[in-house]
Amino acid sequence: MRILLVEDDLRLAETLAEALNDQLYAVDIATDGALAWDYVKTLDYDLLLLDVMLPEIDGITLCQRLRSQGYLMPILMLTARDTISDKITSLDAGADDYIIKPVDLGELFARLRALLRRGVVATAPILEWGGLKLNPSTYEVNYQDQILNLTPKEYSILELLMRNGRRVLSRSLMIDNIWKIEDPPEEDTIKVHIRSLRQKLKAVGSPDNLIETVHGLGYRLANFT
Repeated sequence: MRILLVEDDLRLAETLAEALNDQLYAVDIATDGALAWDYVKTLDYDLLLLDVMLPEIDGITLCQRLRSQGYLMPILMLTARDTISDKITSLDAGADDYIIKPVDLGELFARLRALLRRGVVATAPILEWGGLKLNPSTYEVNYQDQILNLTPKEYSILELLMRNGRRVLSRSLMIDNIWKIEDPPEEDTIKVHIRSLRQKLKAVGSPDNLIETVHGLGYRLANFT
């Protein structure tokens, strides 16, 4: 899942981003509200982690703008002041929740999980495809009850493929959805991860063609219907 972290304290932003990466989230950082607005118009985010005090466009104004333009992704506000008025202002602006600085990582992760669960409406909590199961809540993947031990990037690629099924995903689209905007890899990196995924899937008995290559276009999951 992809998160936009909007925080002008770069040291704090990098610390939070690293912790979120460890939890298998893809994280982009915007250090002001105007840049965040540009990011949201460019990419689809599953959640925004939004500081209240920002240069260019403050967090409250940005939250109001997002809601007025029809953006529905969960928004978790970061505020340095634990006052009732700040909480009310954040929620009235359209935020779904708030957390007080300094941020406790355990609490942050719990609130993110709750908001992301709330944002997934009428969908199965476990993704399934031809004997393959992926649980986004626990990050567990298995094929016919055999556990797959995947790297964070392998997991993210497989989740993206399973969420899209027979839709062909290009390498550039995968990069846009999984890696940071400011640090994208070469497209051949996707080939390396796909090769490793196929080897691990084959080792637990999956068909060789579970992940199909559509030459010149990208990748998709095989049709088992």
